[in-house]
Amino acid sequence: METPVRTDPGPGTGPGRTEGLAKRSALLSLWASYERPISVALFAIALALPVIIDDPYVTTIAINCALYSVLGISLNLVTGYMGVTSLGHAAFYGIGSYTAAILATRFGTGFWLTFPAAALVAAMFGLLLGLPTMRIRGRYFAIVTLGFLEITRIVELNWMSLTRGPMGIPFIPSFIIFGRRYSKPINKYLISMAILALVIYLISAIVNSRTGRAIRAIKDDELAAEVNGVNVFRYKLLIFSISAAIAGLAGAFYAHHMSFIDPKAFTFEQSILMLSIIILGGMGSIYGSILGAIVLAVVPEVLRGLVEYRQIIYGVLIVFMVIVRPSGLLGSVNLEHIRQRDSLPQLGRENG
Repeated sequence: METPVRTDPGPGTGPGRTEGLAKRSALLSLWASYERPISVALFAIALALPVIIDDPYVTTIAINCALYSVLGISLNLVTGYMGVTSLGHAAFYGIGSYTAAILATRFGTGFWLTFPAAALVAAMFGLLLGLPTMRIRGRYFAIVTLGFLEITRIVELNWMSLTRGPMGIPFIPSFIIFGRRYSKPINKYLISMAILALVIYLISAIVNSRTGRAIRAIKDDELAAEVNGVNVFRYKLLIFSISAAIAGLAGAFYAHHMSFIDPKAFTFEQSILMLSIIILGGMGSIYGSILGAIVLAVVPEVLRGLVEYRQIIYGVLIVFMVIVRPSGLLGSVNLEHIRQRDSLPQLGRENG
């Protein structure tokens, strides 16, 4: 019996799909060609958001979007770009927050000093954790970071003389610049956007440098990178410390923004949130981290009635994205490669 030959294009193919792919390719080419002006325009619109929508509630959600974006980018540097999974990133977030809170409440230090101090202390803990563990590969390192998170949480709960334990640290001063207090939501939003812009610039500079090429090589094949002269341990330790520093910086902002912190804010749930951000938005993508942060900051507000099921929603989301789109919404979008691809025909014409 002969097997019938399929002559139709089948599902997922045909003129409609081809046209859709062509439109997507054209949009990506346009984005790649005008990446910088488009980014500047989007950032300008984001800065004007509190003026366009004069609502403190909306501004507070926008602050969360910026804060989650910073946290997502910091974790993406380690997990997305370098391929090292961390489940304890909230520990550095908490270390930075407690550093800023203690300096501000006990020593009267302004945020101009608490911010760099928080980043420095978090980076130091990242370095101390990485020195004995960065040679561990795969899931075992993820377990180590999870253990570090739990140790940090226990210290925050029990070191009463330093952290006040479960009572937390209240009355953390807000942002004071030249003797003037800036505590309105719009002021906090502008500061959060300034931090986000600084982090984007820093990570972009790292990714597009020799260090960025090295960590991408480590992600692709750690053994091959080492054989080709890449000091894997040094680069992994450097990137892990920078990632911890950025998380600590976000923690310092959180402390001054909320004016109160306690150990409940830096749990495994926060680490899962950060991981969900980069899985949803895209591994190894700054734009993906921002997109994922916006989605996961806005959706809980839209679905406030389901707040008790947040962890279930995050879990289902992670499983769905891993199965359907492992690279995330923007993880497969490489604007640099698109620009290089689009320049090939033009170079061919010029050479011809």
